[in-house]
Amino acid sequence: MLIKSRIRTIPHYPHEGIMFRDITTLLKDPIGLRTIIQEIIERYRTTKVDKVVAIESRGFIIGAPVAYALGCGFVPIRKPGKLPAETIGCEYQLEYGSDRIEIHVDAIQRGERILLVDDLIATGGTMEAAARLIQEMGGEIIECCFVIDLPDVGGRARLEKQGQKVFALCTFEGT
Repeated sequence: MLIKSRIRTIPHYPHEGIMFRDITTLLKDPIGLRTIIQEIIERYRTTKVDKVVAIESRGFIIGAPVAYALGCGFVPIRKPGKLPAETIGCEYQLEYGSDRIEIHVDAIQRGERILLVDDLIATGGTMEAAARLIQEMGGEIIECCFVIDLPDVGGRARLEKQGQKVFALCTFEGT
């Protein structure tokens, strides 16, 4: 309840009918930030994790301290053209078109155990693309971890249908 109470809801952003869940209010609160990081660390403390992979940009805020605390590496997944070395990418569909994410070709070694992190799961398109990239590189995804799940939008079900394990610290019903 502490986490959920510190997340601001902005009606009709970025489009009419959308209830945007803004984690910046959670992140600026020292107790809120500490709580989300500690709860995620506690969940995976006894799990072998080789790398935490996080999606641009709010996923970085969560993923980097989790990787540090777990004693493993951190890998960013970014929008096209943002990573300096050779990358592989994956395009995915959005409600209003398509997008692409990329990862360095040497970021993950075959057989590494990956914790995939982002701030929120909505439709699941970005996370599905990230999972495909990791699997193409030979990584084994332990779990897809989020601060917020929006179950009515369908992303969690989409990922679970593909065999991914999904965990979220809190849930907001509706869109």
